[in-house]
Amino acid sequence: MWNQVYNPFDSSVLSTIAAAIPVVTLLVLIASNKVKVHIAAIVALVVANLVAIFLFTMPAGLSVRASLLGIVTGFFPIGWIVLNVIFLYQLTVKKGVFETLQTTIGGVTNDRRLQILLIAFSFGAFFEGASGFGTPVAVTGAILIGLGFSPLAASGLSLIANTAPVAYGALGTPIAGLASVTGFDPFILGAMVGRQLPLFSLIVPFWVVWAFAGYKGMKEVWPAVLVTGVSFAVPQFLISNYINPWIVDIGASLISMAALIGFLKVWQPKTIWTSAALRTRDDSMIGRTPVSTNKTKPSTAQVWAALTPWIIVCVVLLIWGTDLFKNAVNPWATWRYAVPDLNGAIMKVAPIVTKPTPEGAVFAFTWLSYTGSGMLIAAIISGFIMGYTPLGLMLEYGRTIRLCAYSLITISAMLAIGTLTRLSGIDATLGLAFAATGVLYPFFGTLLGWLGVALTGSDTASNVLFGNLQKITSEQLGLSPILMSAANSSGGVMGKMIDAQSIVVASTATNWYGHEGTILRFVFKHSIALACLVGLFVMLQAYVYPFTLMVLK
Repeated sequence: MWNQVYNPFDSSVLSTIAAAIPVVTLLVLIASNKVKVHIAAIVALVVANLVAIFLFTMPAGLSVRASLLGIVTGFFPIGWIVLNVIFLYQLTVKKGVFETLQTTIGGVTNDRRLQILLIAFSFGAFFEGASGFGTPVAVTGAILIGLGFSPLAASGLSLIANTAPVAYGALGTPIAGLASVTGFDPFILGAMVGRQLPLFSLIVPFWVVWAFAGYKGMKEVWPAVLVTGVSFAVPQFLISNYINPWIVDIGASLISMAALIGFLKVWQPKTIWTSAALRTRDDSMIGRTPVSTNKTKPSTAQVWAALTPWIIVCVVLLIWGTDLFKNAVNPWATWRYAVPDLNGAIMKVAPIVTKPTPEGAVFAFTWLSYTGSGMLIAAIISGFIMGYTPLGLMLEYGRTIRLCAYSLITISAMLAIGTLTRLSGIDATLGLAFAATGVLYPFFGTLLGWLGVALTGSDTASNVLFGNLQKITSEQLGLSPILMSAANSSGGVMGKMIDAQSIVVASTATNWYGHEGTILRFVFKHSIALACLVGLFVMLQAYVYPFTLMVLK
């Protein structure tokens, strides 16, 4: 049994610097654009092991086992989702079905700014709610690149748009995770998050269009942007506070899509924005052939044929995301492997927890209920409908594996780093540094959630990692523990766009692998700015507008 060590140097400053070495190494290597991202991930994993073993006194055997567990966890479920989303996309492209979808969306609007709202924000929110875990960025990035957007625009804007819905992703999984470690009612936590994020659900549509087309370009379509934001934010608040936290994204996204499409039937901008590149410098468009928007209108049968694969995906993932389905299949379609000499061999101790708590290390291979498995089944069904033979599907799957190979290696290495830093206590050391900020804790506590997602790649993982710390620290400071627990999740959503796994998913979906540094540099400033805005809003809730906590205390 090994107890985690959070201050190995008896100096919070030195210990925090040591804890930051792995993530700083990873981000610097990626941002430099001089090291291939899978090499950067492997190097950072080696560095993380050295820091855990030699600085945080983690036994080498535990460190290696934690890394191996993370590698497997990286492929299942994250890599499994990416592989099968790209498989479906490749099937639709090869049969020409995707081209029909492009024309159909162009029939709603040829304006690139409005396509971003419809696809990256509203449609992406649906996939976030239905499955989460990288699916929305993979799907929307693939669609945008197919519509002719530049790789940087398709990947970066998909990442920025996939923020406000994240806290309720995968049918509320982050809220369930937060409730499990804090002991609070998930309905109360979901309601508190629903008093924070709707403001940003209103802001993000303006933000993402501004990032694409500049202030002037955004101002020209502000009525449509406002309709998109309001029609998402209001249902997000109402569903989270008066129904439940499980269907928030599903309901809000469907209402938002319907509202935007309906609004565009009676309103269109005076000037149609046809440029598919970012308004700022966008070298990713160089050498790319523009996609024509003046194509023959497809027949009704062709439109339904183009929509059918994505309708099948929506239906399958909705089923796959329900507890009813999981409870039905997991008892017989799950293989659990408790990692020997790791499961229960590490103890979390104070001040992270009130009493010593063993860390679990069990790999649950839920082979059928994985979101990626649902995506694969949807892709196979769609493939047969599109006219593929079994052999044709297998050949295309082999090509997809070759296409995604480096991305899958990268994602597995990223998750290995996240698993190792969590089990070694490195993440907790960084969290304690944020917890020592006193009266400014509502702001920095929110940024702690942001850091957690940036490190782990998951709002759920961040909530599990720091949720109890938020509760303990806020109680000691006389703050609402419900407020700060929820702030961990709300702040975390803004870290989703810079976590390394999401960036790799985006680069893979847009067929722009190897340019992760460019994507990171583009989204980083947006992530920091939005996270700080969430922190300031939580500060206002804590000290200026405490009435927002009514009923939830």
